[in-house]
Amino acid sequence: MSDLQGSRVLIVGGTGGIGLATARTMKAAGATLTLAGRDPDRARAAAETLGAHAVTGDAANPDDATRMIAEAREAMGGIDVLMCSAGGDPMPRLLKDIPVGDVMADITGVLAPVVTPARAVYPVMADQGGGCILLVASDAGKTATPGEVAIGAAMAGIAMFARAMAIEVKRQGIRVNCLTPSIVRGTSLYDKLMADPFASKLFQKAEAMAHLGVAEPEDLAHLATFLASPAAAKITGQTISVTGGISAI
Repeated sequence: MSDLQGSRVLIVGGTGGIGLATARTMKAAGATLTLAGRDPDRARAAAETLGAHAVTGDAANPDDATRMIAEAREAMGGIDVLMCSAGGDPMPRLLKDIPVGDVMADITGVLAPVVTPARAVYPVMADQGGGCILLVASDAGKTATPGEVAIGAAMAGIAMFARAMAIEVKRQGIRVNCLTPSIVRGTSLYDKLMADPFASKLFQKAEAMAHLGVAEPEDLAHLATFLASPAAAKITGQTISVTGGISAI
């Protein structure tokens, strides 16, 4: 069983989708929670439903990320688990349709809000003598797909950040893993993708290959809760796909 009794968890991007589903599952497993989001009202509302703390700011901004980490540490007395699922809702676009000046913004807009809090929490967990960091990317970082050149570059960056960080921080007792779903029903991104003529064609094909069922936020939540628990104490540096059979990579 995934037991998080006594664990202090900060979920960046915890006000909706995968992050909020994970918050619910970790709460049920005994964790104390802080939810981080950009919108103060949304963060407070989500936190109130779970009896959690709320912090707000732009996770991509180093000052905001550092402040949110500090506020969460103060509220909970420490941070044992950080989950970063704040990569936004990136929409597929063919590279020829992305202006040259927008390419790096598209990449960093997905990459920065996930990796910046991970760097910011490092000294906190090192001082404690351990911790668990979970980063959410996607299978776009593992397999090349038309329309996901910039998205794939960002997701691959998140995955490699997690793997390389895991090797560096293991001596401080810190574990780092990366969750890489494909399409996930029940999220705002899913609705946007299916409403877009270009994206819907790509992901309807993907759904047809998910013979075990299309992933939902709760599927990622259960995996995250397991990875954060003592049952996964020897697992680090891994990028784990949750796709229902869309791919095997």
